[in-house]
Amino acid sequence: MKSARNTTYTTTAKSLHWLMAVLLIGLLALGFYMQGLRLSPEKLQLYAWHKWAGVTAFLLLLFRLAWRVTHIPPALPASMPKLMQFAAHAGHLALYGLMLAIPLSGWLMSSAKGFQTVWFGVLPIPDLLDKNKELGDLLQTVHMSLNLLFVVTIAGHVGAALKHHLIDKDDILTRMLPAHTKEH
Repeated sequence: MKSARNTTYTTTAKSLHWLMAVLLIGLLALGFYMQGLRLSPEKLQLYAWHKWAGVTAFLLLLFRLAWRVTHIPPALPASMPKLMQFAAHAGHLALYGLMLAIPLSGWLMSSAKGFQTVWFGVLPIPDLLDKNKELGDLLQTVHMSLNLLFVVTIAGHVGAALKHHLIDKDDILTRMLPAHTKEH
């Protein structure tokens, strides 16, 4: 007898996945780009945009986590070895953990460096720490290190999805694609 469980993600889950993928890749690219710029009004504007997008990504993540808790994702294929299932779950946990830790480390860094975030130039986000140059520098290193780990984790996520699609020829990738609508 066939299970009544969905074999694909909900439209909302897929939309959040791809919206956040584009937003996070853009944030990473902008973050790495602006590191090498000399101090200028343009660099400060890029930092403001980066922080606005980071706050937006953080809020989307909170919504995404609430959605995930209330909408059980499709099960991994029963044919997948238990070790691979563990690795998949660990990889997703790492992605979610980094999506939480990175904006928090950026927020803490901005606070410690004395640069308040004003979301879209309208809504001031309260500083979490008092100004402290040494702590700000340490948090900058933490923020950069977490982002480098995030890049590696994303590469593993994409690599695993492609392996499933091209080598294993299962539906792991296709059930997250926007056009895939097969639900049971």
